Amino acid sequence: MQPLIDNARTFGQRPEEFAGLAEGQSPEVLFITCSDSRVVPALITGARPGELFELRTAGNIVPPYAAERPTGEAATIEYAVQVLGVSDIVVCGHSHCGAVGALVRGDDLTAVPAVREWLAHAADEPKPCDPADPTVAEAVQHHVLAQLLRLRSYPCVERRLADGRIRLHGWYYEVHTGAVRQYRAQTDAFEAL
Repeated sequence: MQPLIDNARTFGQRPEEFAGLAEGQSPEVLFITCSDSRVVPALITGARPGELFELRTAGNIVPPYAAERPTGEAATIEYAVQVLGVSDIVVCGHSHCGAVGALVRGDDLTAVPAVREWLAHAADEPKPCDPADPTVAEAVQHHVLAQLLRLRSYPCVERRLADGRIRLHGWYYEVHTGAVRQYRAQTDAFEAL
């Protein structure tokens, strides 16, 4: 913890670099990814403060839309689309994902009931893959596509897609190489950006 504290102490010593941020934000991209500490959206994309609006959830899960039961995730998506007017949404899954791996392996999650309920409630079953494969690449990629489909059911996203004001992107990040692949509908595969 101490290195983080030390950096935080010196971070604010360059106020001129951050003064413009007080005027507001206008990110073009909503970046939905996993809470995993190895996935750092600004590092992956090179984004500066104010350029990405982030939504991080266990397993980069987009829960089903339910107006009568709003969630923090739904509120974040709606705010990004309706208020900030993002033009792109990226759902980025990653290799070695513990959430998707737990689903694929059928792990016993009784010791973490909130995690168990979140995964059971919010995630479609990922595509089966070799449970011995620690990257769970194929399952994660299938999971990313399922979350993109779920995003399409959000009324604000559905409207923006219909009038061409928003684009959806599925990414897969390899934590062990740093490589990023994007889903391409033409080939129905994740390919290098």
